[in-house]
Amino acid sequence: MNAQAFKHGGLALSSLGLVFLAFWFGDRSSAVAGAKSKFNKVVGLGDPAPDWAGLPGVDDKPHSLGDYAEAKAVIVIFTCNHCPVATMYEERVIELAKKYEKQVQVVAISVSHNGADTMEKMKKRAAEKKFSFPYLYDETQKSARNYGATVTPHFFLLDGKRRIAYMGAFDDNFETEKVAKHYLADAIEAVLAGKEPRVKESLQRGCAIEYE
Repeated sequence: MNAQAFKHGGLALSSLGLVFLAFWFGDRSSAVAGAKSKFNKVVGLGDPAPDWAGLPGVDDKPHSLGDYAEAKAVIVIFTCNHCPVATMYEERVIELAKKYEKQVQVVAISVSHNGADTMEKMKKRAAEKKFSFPYLYDETQKSARNYGATVTPHFFLLDGKRRIAYMGAFDDNFETEKVAKHYLADAIEAVLAGKEPRVKESLQRGCAIEYE
């Protein structure tokens, strides 16, 4: 991909060998051929959420999906430190986690092998931003592979039975003031009300996860 940049509130995002924005233009049929859902080749809506266990967190404790059995829903976010799109959404994630803290468990997972995403730097980032939710590291990248995660940030909402109720983007615009569709928040409200989200999937947008 050639180096490209665009502006977001004065912030320039560029590929530079690190950032690849997952925008698909034109005919997407070949890109999703064989997919279980429109934008995911690995998991489908309504599927049981892939389990993960023993992932180390910035709190120096191991974390497993089963730890959050009491939560009415779980949000799994594949993210990292170095991606400007991921950092762009941090405040929105922090606010959402605070709003639903008594009902929904937010869990952030990094599978990045980038030097900016070491556990030490994850701890620093979590402390600076005062994350109220677990920030975990999966060196094996297995959790992201099992969920079919392709970018950071990539959001997965799991319902009370830990089935995938929504996956994709947080909302429909990088610029907060231009957001018209609150995909994740609307899906949470539906799940907490015992209903299916009206929009169950959207195109994930962010920096491509570099699998090894």
